[in-house]
Amino acid sequence: MSTLLLIHGFTGSGASWADHLPAFAQQFDVIAVDLPGHGANPVAESVEGMAESLAHRYGGLHPHVLGYSLGARVALRLAAVRPASVRRLILESPSAGLVDTDARTQRRMDDDELADDIERDGIEAFVDRWERMPLFASQAHLPEAVLAQQRAIRLAQDPHGLAQSLRFAGQGVMEPLHDRLTRISAPTLVIAGALDPARARAQQVAAGIPGARLAIVDGAGHTPHLERPDAFVSLALEFLQEDAPA
Repeated sequence: MSTLLLIHGFTGSGASWADHLPAFAQQFDVIAVDLPGHGANPVAESVEGMAESLAHRYGGLHPHVLGYSLGARVALRLAAVRPASVRRLILESPSAGLVDTDARTQRRMDDDELADDIERDGIEAFVDRWERMPLFASQAHLPEAVLAQQRAIRLAQDPHGLAQSLRFAGQGVMEPLHDRLTRISAPTLVIAGALDPARARAQQVAAGIPGARLAIVDGAGHTPHLERPDAFVSLALEFLQEDAPA
């Protein structure tokens, strides 16, 4: 079986994909990593450093790569800079970074302030604040068990690791990738929620990658894999199965 590398988002871990693993594991050898600054891997790295580390560790497997949000930014960097490391690419709620200098400066300042708050106030206060963000408003309808599982993963994070992830891997510090999108040779599927306030960023990524497809998931916001899991898995598997031998 071919390998499927799953890359979670900010405040997540490899455990964030637990509900999706049974479907994916039927057809792939699945690797769900803990990104630096998260889970069992609390020492943070830049987006660029994370992509290089993944290429070094898993590139020889020529895996399919699926990344969500922060994980999608890492996957995007991996596919653009180390194209031989990616067979097929799925980007859920991606961003290619911020080009505008003022926007980058403001984002760095905001992320630095939030990082300071995490280290000062602790993980529970941060998670309460994070879960109230408008970006996640569409999750309000999710079952309590799903929300509780996600919250438990967040609360288990190391506060210093999360803070450093904001400082090292936020959109205000990562190298923008807009001018590198045309270098991506892996067949690419971009998935975005119809209700995602940041949907335009995903659409921009899809428009910049040669031959990329864009799938908009109705009834979902920034986290289609949580909000519409069946639709998300169906889209991902249908796309990945195109690579299977006849």
